[in-house]
Amino acid sequence: MNSENSYTLSQTLLDILACPACKGEIALMAEEQKLVCLGECQRRYPIRDGIPVMLIDEAELPEGALQ
Repeated sequence: MNSENSYTLSQTLLDILACPACKGEIALMAEEQKLVCLGECQRRYPIRDGIPVMLIDEAELPEGALQ
């Protein structure tokens, strides 16, 4: 994948996705190609080749969070 490529996710998909860790709402961070949890855990899930990787083990924890 070229790093200049940017994929978009439909609003319908974003509306039905939830954080697998805390079941919180998800928001798109388009420039960073990540989905961020707006719930209590605040995990960030990568988007690879236009596909959200909604695996807890693949998520980045927010700064200052304990693993």
